[in-house]
Amino acid sequence: MLVKRTISSTIIITVVVASLFVDWLCGLLVTAFIILGLYEFFTMVENKGIKIYKYFGIGMGTIIPLSIVFRFEPTKSWELLFIVLVLLFLILMQFRRRNNYGVIVDISTTIFGILYVSWFFSFLIKIRYLPNGIGLLGTVLLITKLGDIGAYLVGSRFGKTPLMPRISPKKSVEGAMGGLLFSILGALASKLFINFTYLHLISMGIFLSVLGQLGDLSESLMKRDCQVKDSGSIFPGLGGILDAIDSLLFTAPVFYFYISVVLR
Repeated sequence: MLVKRTISSTIIITVVVASLFVDWLCGLLVTAFIILGLYEFFTMVENKGIKIYKYFGIGMGTIIPLSIVFRFEPTKSWELLFIVLVLLFLILMQFRRRNNYGVIVDISTTIFGILYVSWFFSFLIKIRYLPNGIGLLGTVLLITKLGDIGAYLVGSRFGKTPLMPRISPKKSVEGAMGGLLFSILGALASKLFINFTYLHLISMGIFLSVLGQLGDLSESLMKRDCQVKDSGSIFPGLGGILDAIDSLLFTAPVFYFYISVVLR
């Protein structure tokens, strides 16, 4: 398993690093991840018997990252307008149903999938398009993914105290502490990319580590609800796309708003 995880991680890291230096290529790679992530999410939900609109949701979810890549923003609140229009279309589509059972759940789940996977992950593209976007994107990736690696390595070797067994039996307090330590080390290493003080970097490493682990636990909660072990099998040893990006779904939006709003 460790060998498979290492090979899969090496391939992902190589592809991601290579795309960082070309903004539109990075945007298209994120879009590809979103498409596959939406497919995995909606497939998991279908296993619960919820009649979501899978391909409609994937199509609408794809528009969000592409609108950022191609700088399509007809209004200042374009994304909010888009979500409202999607909701309107979903409601109109309900008129074709033969019965009214499950309408609210179906609509809500479809919207949630678009927001959770597409909107949250598309913030990586926005980060890349900020001034010094390469350094900023490298920072959030380094802190978040080193946290994932640390949690796995420390947890698999020293993990004894269950963290939240109801949600994820294999996750441990020791693994969470390992993830926190590795995220702080990643934050300190990102001094090469961004000109923050070490105290600032350590604080950011702690905050993003907590968010990343919450993102991981959130996806584990959804998988347990859908009664699946992994969201997919595209990455041997790692699982699916959602298994690989779950922590970034929480860290990317918060990091973007922190950089573009708080530090503006």
